Amino acid sequence: MKKTALLACLLLFSCSINGQVLISLLLGDKLNTGKIEFGLDGGVNFASLRGLDDSKASARFNLGFYFDIKMKNDWMFHTGVIVKSTMGAKDLKPYLLNDPELDSEFANGEVRRNLEYFNVPLMMKKKLPKSFYAEGGFQLGLLYKATDEFTAEVKDKKDLKYKLSIKDNYHPLDAGLIVGLGYRLMGGNGMNLGVRYYYGLVDIEIDDHNSGVFNQSIYITAGIPIGAGKAKENLEKKDTENKTTE
Repeated sequence: MKKTALLACLLLFSCSINGQVLISLLLGDKLNTGKIEFGLDGGVNFASLRGLDDSKASARFNLGFYFDIKMKNDWMFHTGVIVKSTMGAKDLKPYLLNDPELDSEFANGEVRRNLEYFNVPLMMKKKLPKSFYAEGGFQLGLLYKATDEFTAEVKDKKDLKYKLSIKDNYHPLDAGLIVGLGYRLMGGNGMNLGVRYYYGLVDIEIDDHNSGVFNQSIYITAGIPIGAGKAKENLEKKDTENKTTE
């Protein structure tokens, strides 16, 4: 349990998560039961925008919390909230900002598009032999911030940066399909390591100058159960007490 808490704290610090996840961490022991596993879920995602051919995938950090609700025959329902989940792309061509000085500075620069969502996966998860598992379903997203970050190298070799809010150009909701494959450490009782692919189905741009722009991302994730060991001990203790009473 101490090692799990230490890993969780390091993950919290490195990803600069916000209060929702911290509260979830503190309540981990209470949220875990014999049939529900609660934990932190985070890692790196390689986001891109399908439909923007002049852009490239961009590596982002993501972090949130999850619930695995156990069902029959090694099936589980997986959900939660990815609190920090940035979509978008990099290496977009700069466009005019209606400011002659800025347009001149960034003419030979590039743009990184940051679309920040609260994402909610709704997946069925199936245990496979040798501690592997497969999962698939839907993911819903709520956009709360969107910016274009212009960068250019000036004469003194320092990067010149400028951020522009573009939230009004995008629909607030996103939805798509998500599938994944993973492995459970410690004989199926430890950390979850997995890979997921998200394929957006919603054209996210409001002004449809393009034929359609969709989110997509490859996630490399690590799920850390919080308080699962204690919950298992409590369940086993309860079963023993019930048998003794009988």
